[in-house]
Amino acid sequence: MRVVSLVPSLTEAVTASVPGALVGATDWCTHPAGLDVVRIGGTKNPKVDRIVALAPDLVLANEEENRGPDLAALREAGLNVLVTEVRNVPQAFRELERVVAACGAPARPRWLDEAEAAWSRLPEPGTRTTAVVPVWRRPWMVLGRDTFAGDVLARLGVGNLYGTHPERYPKVPLQELRDAAPDVVVLPDEPYRFTAEDGPEAFEGLPCALVSGRHLTWYGPSLIQAPHVLARALRAARR
Repeated sequence: MRVVSLVPSLTEAVTASVPGALVGATDWCTHPAGLDVVRIGGTKNPKVDRIVALAPDLVLANEEENRGPDLAALREAGLNVLVTEVRNVPQAFRELERVVAACGAPARPRWLDEAEAAWSRLPEPGTRTTAVVPVWRRPWMVLGRDTFAGDVLARLGVGNLYGTHPERYPKVPLQELRDAAPDVVVLPDEPYRFTAEDGPEAFEGLPCALVSGRHLTWYGPSLIQAPHVLARALRAARR
């Protein structure tokens, strides 16, 4: 089985489940460290000709991370493209099981069982912490409705103030975000790399949690540690 992944989360999942199956991955596929495969461009601008030249049996994609025209071009070239949809944690587990099976995993991987167990052990959230979750600036954009990261936070007792917005990633002026007066501003380091300088500075006076984007938005082996890592960052921000 020869697999090309257009999704960093799935790259991590496949390499942990079916060693040697992956022959190509995006420039943004940073885990596992030292991954030695052909790089095929970005998630939004993959080099279709390079992917075709690898002659993969399967190309892994995601309906949110990858563009329809690129996936259509791969199919037109005769490649088999598996497109995932992940909007919440339970769906992530179902899709991950489907992906690793399609890539030739002989059995359900142990890490997937460990990840499900980690999330099933979470206590029922008590008092909700309100949050805004910027994911971009220039212009400012935040998590809106129906997102995987929003569901991750909800399971940790964090209510997204824009979780019922009509858009999934609404553009919201910075002053409006400040005026919303959330209990905490959650600042991931991807897709925009918020830092201790440019994040908290923009929300001066509000508690800010700098969190790992990999643990907030990736669905793969990182799900095992995600509840602990994110909960610790949220607690630290509110002290």
